[in-house]
Amino acid sequence: MAAADQEPHASAVRPRSYQDESYLHGFLGTVSDLQKAGVLQDVVLEVEGRRFPCHRLVLSAASPYFRAMFTSDMAESRQKTVVLQDLDAAMFEEILSYIYSGTLHVSLDKVQPLCQAADLLQLDYVRDTCSSYMAMNVERSTCMDLYKFADIYSVDSVQKPCLHLIHRNFLEVASSEEFCSLSVNQLTEIISHDELDVKEETTVWEAVVRWVQHSREDRLHHLPSILPHIRFNLLTSDDTTAILEHPLVREQPGSSEVVRNVVQKGNPDLKPRLGMTTEMAILCFSFKELFFMNPREGKYISCNYKIEDHPHARTMTVTSDNNIYILQTEVFEDGNQLSLFKYKHKENVWEKTGVSSNGPEDDLYETHFHEVDRILYYLAVNPEEDRPLLEMKKYNLQTNQWQDCSQLQLRETLDHSATVSCGSHLYFLRSEEVHRYNPSQDKWSKRTPPIDVPDPCTAVAMGREIFCIDFEFTQTMMYDTDSDCWQELQGWPNPRNLGMKYRPSLFVMENQLHALLDVDDPDRKRSPTDCAHHVYVYDRSADAWRELKATLPDLPDKKYGVYGSCAPVARLYLPYLKRT
Repeated sequence: MAAADQEPHASAVRPRSYQDESYLHGFLGTVSDLQKAGVLQDVVLEVEGRRFPCHRLVLSAASPYFRAMFTSDMAESRQKTVVLQDLDAAMFEEILSYIYSGTLHVSLDKVQPLCQAADLLQLDYVRDTCSSYMAMNVERSTCMDLYKFADIYSVDSVQKPCLHLIHRNFLEVASSEEFCSLSVNQLTEIISHDELDVKEETTVWEAVVRWVQHSREDRLHHLPSILPHIRFNLLTSDDTTAILEHPLVREQPGSSEVVRNVVQKGNPDLKPRLGMTTEMAILCFSFKELFFMNPREGKYISCNYKIEDHPHARTMTVTSDNNIYILQTEVFEDGNQLSLFKYKHKENVWEKTGVSSNGPEDDLYETHFHEVDRILYYLAVNPEEDRPLLEMKKYNLQTNQWQDCSQLQLRETLDHSATVSCGSHLYFLRSEEVHRYNPSQDKWSKRTPPIDVPDPCTAVAMGREIFCIDFEFTQTMMYDTDSDCWQELQGWPNPRNLGMKYRPSLFVMENQLHALLDVDDPDRKRSPTDCAHHVYVYDRSADAWRELKATLPDLPDKKYGVYGSCAPVARLYLPYLKRT
């Protein structure tokens, strides 16, 4: 046979590419060895008098700053020695170590100048790593120093957690030396926030006085620009008079006029500070009476509304920005209509907002109301159907528009169920089926059910976890939304073997799990419908429910009702409630 016949056909020999996995690491290691040995170096960088021999090629590959310097017509591209300004020599040494090794060493004492140097040299990885490191180390002892740096260099990922900690610890922060070193813009940014944890507005004024007096001659002229950030609507007339008579105000021309103008004009949009508000669970007695309670602090307020002022609510939710919404079902000849109402804190009234949408056919429907990423979701299901259909609509607060969402076909007639928002998802919970709704995809997906436990009747989210209990509170179930796993926890101890009169309700207050129980207690029963009210708090470290020694108002023949799967909790300024 001819030799040509023995050769493989050309089309059968295909080209291939091979990747040497060790090349990149080995190449960088060789470059580092050349630097350490001082071989092939072709430029010297001088920083604060220290000389750093380097390779132009390596510097240009690592940094757009050096690439522009060495590949353009700049004078530095032709110089053997280049002097770098506005850099710290020790930090530049760390930068060079990273460029030649790929390893970055960060510590709290050098992270700020290192981040500053990386920003100048356009080293994104170093700058972003420093930012992440600072954000991870925001603590009460570091927040002021990191805030000032983050403010100057516009590092939002650090500035936000710093401000959060400053607001929550304002009394401590305002008494520190670092507080007095703030710029006037930084000061006004801090005291302008709703999240300031102060009990009285005079605390803010006293902090301003301390800041001005720290450098009186240089700062007194700033006072007229600072005063509008004091919330005079939260001060008594005596407090305002005291400010007007303060030596700083009397000494600075124009300050008194600013105060009088602010007080005269007022600003209804200025809210009470966070520290002036109280977390209150919201319950209902009837269509016209709401009950606000904080059993931890022994605060209980009942508000009665006129029928025309308080809508016939089907369900309620409190949003992440502390707004309270309820949905009312209005009956018309051509069908039911949903109307959305928003609570106006200052006036303690409900105001109709947005547009209406078609509602459920009849009152058999169980309804739920949740918020996810500033979108309101209304869920309705008829539990008596053989295979119930969970219907859902969403309401966009920005566009004031309702829109239908994907429906969920359930397996069988419902006994009890619960819905809850957690993170960026909604969850429907039963013992034998769990579903998660993804708003970005408008899609329901199956998740792992707890199985072999009673159906949950109330559920609430804390962080990435969902807690739920059954009607008799025999156990507590915890669902980890990240791992899609369930954990069984202890239920109600019930030492006297009392029966549950009405459905229990979970709620979260001060970052702790609580349960409100309406118990059929013979010792306290005065009528067939009467019941005893108990509040329990969950001790996670001991996996035990402990009764909160709270004395709820003893109201015969009244039961506390809950909107939805849990008792909503909002931060409220109690003087607004007490006006009714």
